[in-house]
Amino acid sequence: MKDRLTFRQWVGYSGFGLILLLTLAIAVWRGDILRAGLDPQVPFQTYDPPPAPDYAQASSWALLDARVDGAGPAAVFFVHSTTFDGGRDWNAPIGDARANAYLRRVVLPNYAAPFARAGSVSAPHYRQASLYTRLTLRDDAREARAFAYGDVKTAFEAWLRRHPDGPIVLAGVEQGADLLDRLVRERVAPDPVLRRRLVAAYLMDAIVAADRLAPATPPCATRRQIHCVVGWSEVGEGDDGAANRRMRRALVWDDRGRLVELEGRAAVCVNPVTGSTGQEEAPARMQRGATNATGLEWGARPALIAREVSAQCRGGLLRHSRPDLESFRERGDWADRRKSRPYNLFYGDLEADVAARLIAYAQQAAAT
Repeated sequence: MKDRLTFRQWVGYSGFGLILLLTLAIAVWRGDILRAGLDPQVPFQTYDPPPAPDYAQASSWALLDARVDGAGPAAVFFVHSTTFDGGRDWNAPIGDARANAYLRRVVLPNYAAPFARAGSVSAPHYRQASLYTRLTLRDDAREARAFAYGDVKTAFEAWLRRHPDGPIVLAGVEQGADLLDRLVRERVAPDPVLRRRLVAAYLMDAIVAADRLAPATPPCATRRQIHCVVGWSEVGEGDDGAANRRMRRALVWDDRGRLVELEGRAAVCVNPVTGSTGQEEAPARMQRGATNATGLEWGARPALIAREVSAQCRGGLLRHSRPDLESFRERGDWADRRKSRPYNLFYGDLEADVAARLIAYAQQAAAT
């Protein structure tokens, strides 16, 4: 007859089992647990947002008319992606050190720098909606995202006063692109002077409803077209689950400045490799250069890896191949992996695109 377990053994085995169950639970529900930790736990209607930035002060800008040697004639207005995780706040305070460090280290070198050779680049700090607002469809989250638009619009008006004439380029990524989508529709498209000055608006990694763009600022059909929008949302080839989730959870602006479901409407997709709305695949041999520029100082041009990524607009999304290189592995903690990628697969293509459109802009200006 086997000896019975002692009380101490029962406690030990029970404790081990409990630890095992907790470990499994954390593994299964880790995302839900971390997401819940970012929830401000207060209705947006009663939330007291951080103080507004003063765009007359240089401290309210991550970049203010930054130029590199040989830069072109354009003024570039860049709106950054989500860098603030959240927690107690729906919207980020302007001076959040962690968010601003991520902006300088990851976002600016990878997504603003491709436009550095087009001209002077300015990028406002703004009370961005937190990462949590990108992970839920709650009305509170939508209102926090709409709130951020007020800062971007105010920054844009201040920037225009610094640049009253000449060609302008608008560029944004993820949340920044969402906000620029509304700015183009509500501020640029109705203004004939601004429309004529617009070289192009680059809405990177954002879903934009095609039927919401004004006829005066349509998706760019060719790389020679100006006064138009270059927009796309990218998903890895074969990742149908991510593609379906992205389209199902997409929010776009309505006429009242509210974020509403896309609900099966067509999304804008301009292939950055070809600079056009064509649906044909752009093979890897056409791609001008991917890079991981994370950590580079402003003005330092990264090494580009060309002919590595094929891309095709399909079903409203940009499907692309995945380069099998260490530089393009996903890194960071759970929150960082849900932000814009810490590399840019189309860095060289964007450089070439904005350069081509600036030439077309200059030629049109000379002919009038």
